[in-house]
Amino acid sequence: MLDMKLHTFSLIAVLASVSVFGHMEMTSPCPRYSPKCATPSDLPPGAVLDYNLNGPIGGNGNINQPFCKYTKPWPRVSDIWTAGNPVTITFANNGASHSGGHAEFSISYDNGSTFVVLHQVLRHIFFTAPPPNGGSDIVRSYTFTLPVGLPGTSHAVFAWTWVNAIGNREFYMNCADVAIVGIAGSYSGKAMTVANYGSMYPTIPEFMGNYNTGIHLYTTNIAQVTVTGTGYSNSSTSTIDTSSLSTSTPLYTAVSMPPSWF
Repeated sequence: MLDMKLHTFSLIAVLASVSVFGHMEMTSPCPRYSPKCATPSDLPPGAVLDYNLNGPIGGNGNINQPFCKYTKPWPRVSDIWTAGNPVTITFANNGASHSGGHAEFSISYDNGSTFVVLHQVLRHIFFTAPPPNGGSDIVRSYTFTLPVGLPGTSHAVFAWTWVNAIGNREFYMNCADVAIVGIAGSYSGKAMTVANYGSMYPTIPEFMGNYNTGIHLYTTNIAQVTVTGTGYSNSSTSTIDTSSLSTSTPLYTAVSMPPSWF
């Protein structure tokens, strides 16, 4: 009886810790409506901070929120990046990593209608290696170099997306408004993968120790998209105003995948 009580107590403790720590969220660049790095003065008029930014936008066949969680851009960008230079993305230290999974870092030049992938972390995001191979849950930042040919723009939407390895079949997404210093032009690359997000998109099952689960959705039958920018050279966020950007189109209707992915 004592062993059963201890087992029950341990299970409750684990569930409680998951509830306290939540899931996972990006901290830099500062995502829209983040209480970890934003202040009310950063927000669009009438908006409030989101204390559940680490929750999934979809899961178990449902759509909980639109892409980016919020379709209205910030009045000013969170960061200014330069094409061809490295950028570092950071995540909260106290999140639940769900044994890793597949993640992408993407960017949109049309307020979220089209996302092109800049970098992938497949199989074991947040871990040094797949957990069955002894990977440690200690990675909370990723650095990669922006393409030299990425066009400049005074406003782009940067997105981190994640499909977790274990647990409910969920799709996570945080977005940040950024500016890209670079010349005018276009850039073509892989379209952002969407899964576990309503009936329109495929479901990636729990990995159950197989860290190649769903990997084909990220590496084969790849849809290509093109983004275009008018060029940007200013280095001050104080002059960048995004208030005129349209928010009339729900972002979750805009990404399409080849029929073979469904």
